[in-house]
This record gives sequence, structure tokens and C-alpha cells, in this order.
Amino acid sequence: VELVESGGGSVQAGGSVRLSCAASGYTYWHYYCMAWFREAPGKEREGVASIDRYSTTRYADSAKGRFRISRDTAKNTLYLEIDALNLEDTAMYYCAAARNYVCFSLDSSDYVNWGQGTQVTVSS
Repeated sequence: VELVESGGGSVQAGGSVRLSCAASGYTYWHYYCMAWFREAPGKEREGVASIDRYSTTRYADSAKGRFRISRDTAKNTLYLEIDALNLEDTAMYYCAAARNYVCFSLDSSDYVNWGQGTQVTVSS
């Protein structure tokens, strides 16, 4: 199985970005709980948002209001849209697949397959 993120880059503060995560090698990808994490320089990896097979979403407090997670089961692709970017959003963003179909938490220990990450750099 493989997860490949894309869509990152350099963005001005106040702008928006849409990250994608293409999944391959899964037989029933649409069943799996998927999530986005981010890791800023000098900080621990943080769970941002998750989505289950029913498209039920969960957001970290830091992500509520500006972040939107979604999935396209026909394309086996996960998305994360971030609005009103600020400097604190600068981080490497990773998508991850949970070990099962239920989204129990945004704890990284619940996720077993990870992409290589895509960098988002916000400038003033």
C-alpha cells in the first residue's frame, strides 16, 4: 500500500492551500479511517483531522474552523483544505491510514501507513 501527498508549497499568509493524498494498493480503501497530521520544526507530530468511511470528521482544536478534510472514494484520494493560512501552519503535512475502519483518535499510534509528507510554508 502507498500514500502519496501533494499540493504543498510556499503560500502567503491569509491564503489557502489544498493538499491531496493519493492511496494505492488498497482493496477497500474507502473503508479505512484516514487522517492528516502535521509536524512543525521543533514540535511533535500533531493530528489535525480524521475522516471515516461515513465521512464523519474529527478536528483538532487547532484546526477547527479553517481546516476541511474530505475524501473522494472514486479516486482513492484524501484532501485537506486550509483557509486563512498563518505562519503557525508552516509544517510538513502527512496523510495516514488507521489500522482499522474506526477513527478512534488523532493519536499517531492508531495509524499504521504514512505518506512521505508535503511541505507547506507560509510567509508574511
